[in-house]
Amino acid sequence: MSEKGSSEPTEEPTARRLRNAREEGQVARSTELPAAAVMISAVVVMLMMGGLWVTRLSALLANSFSFDRKTLETPTLLPAAFASTFVEALLLVLPLLLVTAVVAILASGATGGYHFSMKSVMPKFSKLSPLAGLKRMFGTHALVELLKAIAKFSLVALVLWWQLERHMSELLLAGQMGLEPAMAMTGSLVIESALWLTLSLVLIALIDAPYQRWSYMKGLRMTKQEIKDEMKDSEGRPEVKAQIRRRQREMSNARMMQKVKDADVVITNPEHFAVALSYDPTSDGAPILLAKGADHIAARIREEARTHGVEMFASPQLARALYFTTKVDQSIPEALYHAVAPVIAYVFSLAQVRPGVEPMARPHPKVPPSMRFDAEGQLQERGGSS
Repeated sequence: MSEKGSSEPTEEPTARRLRNAREEGQVARSTELPAAAVMISAVVVMLMMGGLWVTRLSALLANSFSFDRKTLETPTLLPAAFASTFVEALLLVLPLLLVTAVVAILASGATGGYHFSMKSVMPKFSKLSPLAGLKRMFGTHALVELLKAIAKFSLVALVLWWQLERHMSELLLAGQMGLEPAMAMTGSLVIESALWLTLSLVLIALIDAPYQRWSYMKGLRMTKQEIKDEMKDSEGRPEVKAQIRRRQREMSNARMMQKVKDADVVITNPEHFAVALSYDPTSDGAPILLAKGADHIAARIREEARTHGVEMFASPQLARALYFTTKVDQSIPEALYHAVAPVIAYVFSLAQVRPGVEPMARPHPKVPPSMRFDAEGQLQERGGSS
C-alpha cells in the first residue's frame, strides 16, 4: 500500500514542472470563456448600434431591389451595383467584426496567458498511437466535453424555444408589416434572444474556466519521488549551488553586521582588515570575535562601528592575526591574550576619562612571531610589533 501511494501523483506541481509544461505549449485553456466574451461584446455592440443598423440596412435592402433604367438596360452594371451594396453593408457591420475579433484575442489568454511554443506544433508520434486515441475518445476529458456540448445545446434550445413561445404572435404578424417596421421588430427580437443566449453561455464559461484550471493542475501533479528527484537535480547544478552559497554568505554577513553595535572595539588594519571584539569584564572568559572582514566587508564593519560609536583601534599586525586565527563567535586564541588585553583596557579607560585626569597611554600590542601574518594569510618569517 505504501509503495502504491508513493507512486500516485498527489503533490502540487513545482515551479519547474509548470515552466517546462508551458515551454511545451501546455497551458490551461477554456474554449467557453472566449465564446461567452465574444457573445457579450457582440450583444453590447448591437445594443449600441441596433437602431442605426436597422435603419441603414432597411434602406440598403430596399435600394438593392430598385434599379434605374440604365442599369436594367446594361446587365454588366449589375455586379458593380451588388458589390457597392455589399461593401456598404460590410462597412456598416465592421465595428461588430473588429470588436469581436479583439475580444476573442484578449479572452483567449485570460486563463492561460499568451504563449507560442514550437514544441506544441511539432508532430508527435504519440498522437498516432491507436491506444492514445482511444484514451482521448473515451477518457474523462472526452466525457466532460460531451457533457458540455449537451449542456450548451440544451441551454440554447431552451432559450430559443422560450423566445419563440413569447414572441410567436409578433413573428406571425411580421409578414403583414412593412419592410422597415418588420426589420425593426426582427432586430429587436434578435438582440433580445442573443442577450439571453449570452447569459446561458456565461453560465457555462463560469463553470468551465475553473474546471479547466483544476484539470490542468491535476494533470501536472507529481509523485513525492518525482519532487525529490527534481530537488536533487536542481541542487546538483553548479549555478544553483553557487546561488545558494552566495545567498548563505549574504545572510551570514547580514547577521554578523548586526553584532558590530555590541562590540567594545574594532581593531583595523586600518584599511584592508577589520575585527570586532567584545569582552565581559565580569566573566572569566576571553574576548569574543563578533565580526571580521576584509576589503569591502571591513569597510562595512568600520562604517557600522562609526554609526554606533564603537571605538576603533588601528593595529595592522594584530588585526591580521585575529582575522586569520579566529572564527566568528569564538574566543580569541590564548597566544593573543597579552596582545589584546592592553587594547581592551585602553578602550575601557577612554570611557572613564574625567576632566583633569590623564587618559591611559595608547598601547602598542606585541604579537607573537607565530601569529604574524601577511595580507595573504601567510606566516611572516619576521615581523614588527605593530
